[in-house]
Amino acid sequence: MTEVIRKKIKNKQISSMYLFYGTETFLINELKEMLTSELLEEHEKDFNYAIYDLEETPIEVALEDAETLPFMGEKRMIVLKKPYFLTAEKGKEKVEHSLERLEKYILQPAPYSVIVFIAPYEKLDERKKITKLLKQHAEVLEVNALEEKDLIKWIGNRAAMFQVTFEDHAAKLLMQLTGPNLMLISKEIDKLSLYVGPEGDITQETVNLLVARTLEQNIFELIDKAVHRKLEEAFRIFYDLLKNNEEPIKILSLLATQFRMIYQVKELVRQGYGQQQIAGMLKVHPYRVKLAAGQSNLFSNEHLMGLVNHLAEMDYEIKNGKIDKKLAVELFLMKLNN
Repeated sequence: MTEVIRKKIKNKQISSMYLFYGTETFLINELKEMLTSELLEEHEKDFNYAIYDLEETPIEVALEDAETLPFMGEKRMIVLKKPYFLTAEKGKEKVEHSLERLEKYILQPAPYSVIVFIAPYEKLDERKKITKLLKQHAEVLEVNALEEKDLIKWIGNRAAMFQVTFEDHAAKLLMQLTGPNLMLISKEIDKLSLYVGPEGDITQETVNLLVARTLEQNIFELIDKAVHRKLEEAFRIFYDLLKNNEEPIKILSLLATQFRMIYQVKELVRQGYGQQQIAGMLKVHPYRVKLAAGQSNLFSNEHLMGLVNHLAEMDYEIKNGKIDKKLAVELFLMKLNN
Protein backbone atom coordinates (compact mmCIF):
# COMPACT_ATOMS: atom_id res chain seq x y z
CA MET A 1 0.00 0.00 0.00
CA THR A 2 2.90 2.35 0.75
CA GLU A 3 4.26 1.81 -2.75
CA VAL A 4 0.85 2.59 -4.31
CA ILE A 5 0.71 5.99 -2.59
CA ARG A 6 4.36 6.66 -3.46
CA LYS A 7 3.63 5.98 -7.12
CA LYS A 8 0.60 8.29 -7.09
CA ILE A 9 2.59 11.10 -5.50
CA LYS A 10 5.42 10.70 -8.03
CA ASN A 11 2.84 10.85 -10.85
CA LYS A 12 1.44 14.08 -9.39
CA GLN A 13 -1.85 12.39 -8.45
CA ILE A 14 -2.18 14.43 -5.28
CA SER A 15 -5.27 14.14 -3.06
CA SER A 16 -6.80 16.97 -1.03
CA MET A 17 -6.46 15.00 2.21
CA TYR A 18 -4.21 12.26 3.56
CA LEU A 19 -4.42 10.25 6.73
CA PHE A 20 -1.21 8.48 7.72
CA TYR A 21 -1.57 6.50 10.94
CA GLY A 22 0.42 3.86 12.77
CA THR A 23 3.52 3.43 14.91
CA GLU A 24 6.19 3.33 12.17
CA THR A 25 7.01 7.04 12.26
CA PHE A 26 10.04 6.76 9.96
CA LEU A 27 7.92 5.62 7.00
CA ILE A 28 5.22 8.19 7.78
CA ASN A 29 7.73 11.05 7.89
CA GLU A 30 9.33 9.79 4.69
CA LEU A 31 5.98 9.92 2.90
CA LYS A 32 5.27 13.37 4.31
CA GLU A 33 8.63 14.68 3.06
CA MET A 34 8.07 13.11 -0.35
CA LEU A 35 4.65 14.74 -0.60
CA THR A 36 6.07 18.11 0.46
CA SER A 37 8.83 17.95 -2.16
CA GLU A 38 6.38 17.10 -4.93
CA LEU A 39 3.87 19.74 -3.88
CA LEU A 40 6.00 22.77 -3.02
CA GLU A 41 9.15 24.37 -4.34
CA GLU A 42 11.77 25.18 -1.70
CA HIS A 43 11.04 28.94 -1.81
CA GLU A 44 7.29 28.31 -1.34
CA LYS A 45 7.61 26.48 1.96
CA ASP A 46 8.03 29.61 4.08
CA PHE A 47 4.64 30.90 2.93
CA ASN A 48 2.57 27.82 2.11
CA TYR A 49 3.62 25.11 4.58
CA ALA A 50 2.42 24.81 8.17
CA ILE A 51 2.43 22.19 10.94
CA TYR A 52 -0.10 22.12 13.79
CA ASP A 53 -0.06 19.96 16.92
CA LEU A 54 -3.72 19.18 17.61
CA GLU A 55 -2.98 18.50 21.27
CA GLU A 56 -2.18 22.19 21.53
CA THR A 57 -4.06 23.97 18.72
CA PRO A 58 -7.81 23.87 17.88
CA ILE A 59 -8.61 22.31 14.50
CA GLU A 60 -10.43 25.43 13.33
CA VAL A 61 -7.18 27.44 13.43
CA ALA A 62 -5.57 24.95 11.04
CA LEU A 63 -8.63 24.90 8.79
CA GLU A 64 -8.59 28.69 8.50
CA ASP A 65 -5.01 28.36 7.30
CA ALA A 66 -6.03 25.68 4.80
CA GLU A 67 -8.76 27.97 3.44
CA THR A 68 -6.32 30.87 2.95
CA LEU A 69 -5.21 31.33 -0.65
CA PRO A 70 -1.59 30.32 -1.36
CA PHE A 71 0.99 33.10 -1.48
CA MET A 72 3.61 33.01 -4.22
CA GLY A 73 2.55 29.52 -5.25
CA GLU A 74 -0.35 27.36 -6.36
CA LYS A 75 -0.73 25.04 -3.36
CA ARG A 76 -0.69 25.07 0.43
CA MET A 77 0.25 22.08 2.60
CA ILE A 78 -1.05 21.77 6.14
CA VAL A 79 0.26 18.98 8.41
CA LEU A 80 -1.95 18.10 11.39
CA LYS A 81 -0.12 16.04 14.02
CA LYS A 82 -1.64 13.98 16.85
CA PRO A 83 -5.36 14.08 15.92
CA TYR A 84 -6.25 12.23 19.10
CA PHE A 85 -9.97 12.79 18.47
CA LEU A 86 -9.74 9.99 15.86
CA THR A 87 -8.90 7.54 18.65
CA ALA A 88 -10.26 6.57 22.04
CA GLU A 89 -7.32 8.41 23.65
CA LYS A 90 -7.52 11.67 25.55
CA GLY A 91 -5.38 14.62 24.54
CA LYS A 92 -2.66 15.76 26.93
CA GLU A 93 -4.17 19.21 26.94
CA LYS A 94 -7.87 19.98 26.99
CA VAL A 95 -8.17 21.59 23.57
CA GLU A 96 -11.68 22.19 22.31
CA HIS A 97 -11.99 21.12 18.68
CA SER A 98 -14.93 22.04 16.47
CA LEU A 99 -15.40 18.64 14.83
CA GLU A 100 -18.49 19.94 13.01
CA ARG A 101 -16.24 22.48 11.32
CA LEU A 102 -13.87 19.67 10.34
CA GLU A 103 -16.73 17.56 8.99
CA LYS A 104 -17.80 20.42 6.71
CA TYR A 105 -14.24 20.85 5.47
CA ILE A 106 -13.84 17.14 4.75
CA LEU A 107 -16.97 17.23 2.58
CA GLN A 108 -15.81 20.37 0.75
CA PRO A 109 -12.00 20.81 1.00
CA ALA A 110 -10.20 23.85 -0.36
CA PRO A 111 -9.03 22.94 -3.91
CA TYR A 112 -5.68 24.68 -3.42
CA SER A 113 -4.71 23.03 -0.12
CA VAL A 114 -3.50 19.57 0.87
CA ILE A 115 -4.08 18.49 4.47
CA VAL A 116 -2.05 15.62 5.94
CA PHE A 117 -3.20 14.06 9.21
CA ILE A 118 -0.35 12.28 10.98
CA ALA A 119 -1.73 10.00 13.68
CA PRO A 120 1.04 8.11 15.55
CA TYR A 121 -1.42 5.58 16.94
CA GLU A 122 -1.63 1.85 16.35
CA LYS A 123 -5.42 1.99 15.94
CA LEU A 124 -8.14 4.53 15.24
CA ASP A 125 -11.62 4.48 16.77
CA GLU A 126 -13.69 3.22 13.84
CA ARG A 127 -16.93 3.89 15.75
CA LYS A 128 -16.50 7.65 15.64
CA LYS A 129 -18.33 9.60 12.96
CA ILE A 130 -15.31 11.82 12.24
CA THR A 131 -13.04 8.80 11.75
CA LYS A 132 -15.48 7.15 9.34
CA LEU A 133 -15.93 10.37 7.37
CA LEU A 134 -12.20 11.02 7.06
CA LYS A 135 -11.48 7.45 5.95
CA GLN A 136 -14.18 7.80 3.28
CA HIS A 137 -12.80 11.01 1.79
CA ALA A 138 -9.04 10.95 2.44
CA GLU A 139 -6.19 8.89 1.05
CA VAL A 140 -5.58 6.56 4.00
CA LEU A 141 -2.46 4.59 4.84
CA GLU A 142 -1.85 2.45 7.92
CA VAL A 143 1.87 2.22 8.69
CA ASN A 144 2.60 -0.05 11.64
CA ALA A 145 5.75 -2.05 12.43
CA LEU A 146 6.85 -4.20 9.49
CA GLU A 147 6.90 -7.96 9.84
CA GLU A 148 10.20 -9.70 9.18
CA LYS A 149 9.45 -10.61 5.54
CA ASP A 150 8.23 -7.08 4.81
CA LEU A 151 11.26 -5.57 6.50
CA ILE A 152 13.60 -7.72 4.39
CA LYS A 153 11.71 -6.59 1.27
CA TRP A 154 11.96 -2.95 2.42
CA ILE A 155 15.73 -3.30 2.91
CA GLY A 156 16.05 -4.75 -0.60
CA ASN A 157 13.98 -1.95 -2.14
CA ARG A 158 15.97 0.70 -0.29
CA ALA A 159 19.25 -0.80 -1.48
CA ALA A 160 17.91 -0.90 -5.06
CA MET A 161 17.65 2.91 -4.93
CA PHE A 162 21.47 2.88 -4.83
CA GLN A 163 21.61 0.25 -7.59
CA VAL A 164 22.98 -2.41 -5.25
CA THR A 165 21.74 -5.86 -4.28
CA PHE A 166 21.10 -6.81 -0.64
CA GLU A 167 21.21 -10.56 0.03
CA ASP A 168 18.40 -11.91 2.23
CA HIS A 169 20.82 -13.45 4.75
CA ALA A 170 22.67 -10.14 4.93
CA ALA A 171 19.34 -8.33 5.50
CA LYS A 172 18.52 -10.67 8.40
CA LEU A 173 21.94 -10.08 9.92
CA LEU A 174 21.47 -6.31 9.59
CA MET A 175 18.14 -6.59 11.43
CA GLN A 176 19.83 -8.57 14.21
CA LEU A 177 22.61 -6.03 14.61
CA THR A 178 20.51 -2.87 14.51
CA GLY A 179 17.14 -4.02 15.74
CA PRO A 180 14.01 -2.98 13.80
CA ASN A 181 14.81 0.75 13.92
CA LEU A 182 14.16 1.88 10.33
CA MET A 183 16.06 5.13 10.68
CA LEU A 184 19.15 3.27 11.88
CA ILE A 185 18.73 0.58 9.21
CA SER A 186 18.38 3.28 6.55
CA LYS A 187 21.64 4.94 7.61
CA GLU A 188 23.44 1.58 7.55
CA ILE A 189 22.09 0.82 4.06
CA ASP A 190 23.40 4.20 2.88
CA LYS A 191 26.84 3.36 4.28
CA LEU A 192 26.90 -0.21 2.94
CA SER A 193 25.74 0.91 -0.52
CA LEU A 194 28.44 3.54 -0.68
CA TYR A 195 31.02 0.90 0.28
CA VAL A 196 30.09 -1.67 -2.39
CA GLY A 197 29.27 0.94 -5.07
CA PRO A 198 26.72 0.75 -7.94
CA GLU A 199 25.97 -2.79 -9.17
CA GLY A 200 27.61 -4.16 -6.01
CA ASP A 201 26.33 -6.92 -3.69
CA ILE A 202 25.87 -6.47 0.06
CA THR A 203 26.68 -9.80 1.73
CA GLN A 204 26.83 -11.05 5.32
CA GLU A 205 30.57 -10.38 5.26
CA THR A 206 29.97 -6.74 4.28
CA VAL A 207 27.43 -6.29 7.07
CA ASN A 208 29.73 -7.88 9.65
CA LEU A 209 32.58 -5.66 8.52
CA LEU A 210 30.78 -2.31 8.58
CA VAL A 211 27.76 -2.44 10.88
CA ALA A 212 28.27 -1.77 14.58
CA ARG A 213 26.20 -3.72 17.05
CA THR A 214 23.70 -1.84 19.21
CA LEU A 215 23.91 -2.15 22.98
CA GLU A 216 20.68 -4.20 22.97
CA GLN A 217 22.15 -6.58 20.38
CA ASN A 218 25.32 -6.97 22.45
CA ILE A 219 23.15 -7.83 25.48
CA PHE A 220 21.29 -10.43 23.39
CA GLU A 221 24.60 -12.00 22.31
CA LEU A 222 25.94 -11.81 25.86
CA ILE A 223 23.03 -13.91 27.10
CA ASP A 224 23.27 -16.27 24.13
CA LYS A 225 26.98 -16.95 24.64
CA ALA A 226 26.62 -17.48 28.40
CA VAL A 227 23.71 -19.94 28.22
CA HIS A 228 25.49 -21.91 25.49
CA ARG A 229 28.50 -22.23 27.81
CA LYS A 230 30.73 -19.94 25.74
CA LEU A 231 31.76 -18.02 28.81
CA GLU A 232 35.01 -16.68 27.35
CA GLU A 233 33.11 -15.06 24.47
CA ALA A 234 30.47 -13.70 26.86
CA PHE A 235 33.14 -12.03 28.98
CA ARG A 236 34.81 -10.62 25.86
CA ILE A 237 31.53 -8.90 24.90
CA PHE A 238 31.14 -7.58 28.45
CA TYR A 239 34.68 -6.19 28.59
CA ASP A 240 34.27 -4.64 25.14
CA LEU A 241 31.18 -2.85 26.44
CA LEU A 242 33.16 -1.55 29.41
CA LYS A 243 35.86 -0.27 27.04
CA ASN A 244 33.11 1.64 25.22
CA ASN A 245 32.21 3.30 28.54
CA GLU A 246 28.97 1.38 29.08
CA GLU A 247 28.02 1.35 32.75
CA PRO A 248 27.74 -2.10 34.42
CA ILE A 249 24.53 -0.93 36.13
CA LYS A 250 23.02 -0.11 32.74
CA ILE A 251 24.10 -3.52 31.45
CA LEU A 252 22.44 -5.21 34.42
CA SER A 253 19.28 -3.19 33.81
CA LEU A 254 19.17 -4.27 30.15
CA LEU A 255 19.79 -7.88 31.15
CA ALA A 256 16.82 -7.65 33.52
CA THR A 257 14.66 -6.08 30.77
CA GLN A 258 15.59 -8.84 28.33
CA PHE A 259 14.88 -11.65 30.80
CA ARG A 260 11.54 -10.11 31.76
CA MET A 261 10.59 -10.01 28.09
CA ILE A 262 11.77 -13.60 27.53
CA TYR A 263 9.57 -14.66 30.46
CA GLN A 264 6.55 -12.71 29.17
CA VAL A 265 6.95 -14.07 25.64
CA LYS A 266 7.33 -17.65 26.89
CA GLU A 267 4.19 -17.35 28.99
CA LEU A 268 2.13 -15.72 26.23
CA VAL A 269 3.25 -18.35 23.70
CA ARG A 270 2.15 -21.02 26.19
CA GLN A 271 -1.26 -19.34 26.31
CA GLY A 272 -1.53 -19.64 22.52
CA TYR A 273 -0.82 -16.09 21.36
CA GLY A 274 0.99 -15.47 18.06
CA GLN A 275 4.05 -13.26 17.53
CA GLN A 276 2.05 -10.30 16.17
CA GLN A 277 -0.42 -10.45 19.08
CA ILE A 278 2.41 -10.63 21.62
CA ALA A 279 4.21 -7.71 19.96
CA GLY A 280 1.04 -5.63 20.30
CA MET A 281 0.53 -6.61 23.94
CA LEU A 282 4.15 -5.90 24.92
CA LYS A 283 4.40 -2.86 22.60
CA VAL A 284 7.62 -4.09 20.98
CA HIS A 285 8.55 -4.95 17.40
CA PRO A 286 7.53 -8.48 16.23
CA TYR A 287 11.18 -9.22 15.40
CA ARG A 288 12.17 -8.70 19.05
CA VAL A 289 9.42 -11.13 20.03
CA LYS A 290 10.83 -13.70 17.60
CA LEU A 291 14.32 -13.40 19.12
CA ALA A 292 12.97 -13.61 22.68
CA ALA A 293 10.87 -16.66 21.76
CA GLY A 294 14.01 -18.39 20.48
CA GLN A 295 15.85 -17.77 23.75
CA SER A 296 12.82 -18.69 25.89
CA ASN A 297 13.22 -22.34 24.86
CA LEU A 298 16.50 -22.45 26.82
CA PHE A 299 14.81 -21.71 30.17
CA SER A 300 11.98 -22.88 32.38
CA ASN A 301 9.56 -20.29 33.79
CA GLU A 302 10.99 -20.87 37.27
CA HIS A 303 14.55 -20.35 36.04
CA LEU A 304 13.60 -17.11 34.30
CA MET A 305 11.85 -15.69 37.36
CA GLY A 306 14.83 -16.71 39.48
CA LEU A 307 17.19 -14.80 37.17
CA VAL A 308 15.00 -11.68 37.18
CA ASN A 309 14.84 -11.74 40.98
CA HIS A 310 18.59 -12.31 41.19
CA LEU A 311 19.23 -9.26 38.99
CA ALA A 312 16.94 -7.16 41.20
CA GLU A 313 18.88 -8.27 44.30
CA MET A 314 22.19 -7.42 42.63
CA ASP A 315 20.91 -3.97 41.68
CA TYR A 316 19.94 -3.39 45.33
CA GLU A 317 23.33 -4.59 46.62
CA ILE A 318 25.24 -2.39 44.16
CA LYS A 319 23.26 0.70 45.11
CA ASN A 320 23.86 -0.04 48.79
CA GLY A 321 27.60 -0.55 48.32
CA LYS A 322 27.54 -4.26 49.18
CA ILE A 323 29.10 -5.44 45.91
CA ASP A 324 31.23 -3.97 43.14
CA LYS A 325 29.12 -3.33 40.02
CA LYS A 326 31.62 -4.95 37.59
CA LEU A 327 31.94 -8.01 39.82
CA ALA A 328 28.15 -8.26 40.01
CA VAL A 329 27.87 -8.66 36.23
CA GLU A 330 30.74 -11.17 36.16
CA LEU A 331 29.08 -13.28 38.88
CA PHE A 332 25.76 -13.15 37.04
CA LEU A 333 27.35 -14.35 33.80
CA MET A 334 28.91 -17.30 35.66
CA LYS A 335 25.52 -18.07 37.23
CA LEU A 336 23.93 -17.91 33.79
CA ASN A 337 26.59 -20.23 32.39
CA ASN A 338 25.79 -22.79 35.09
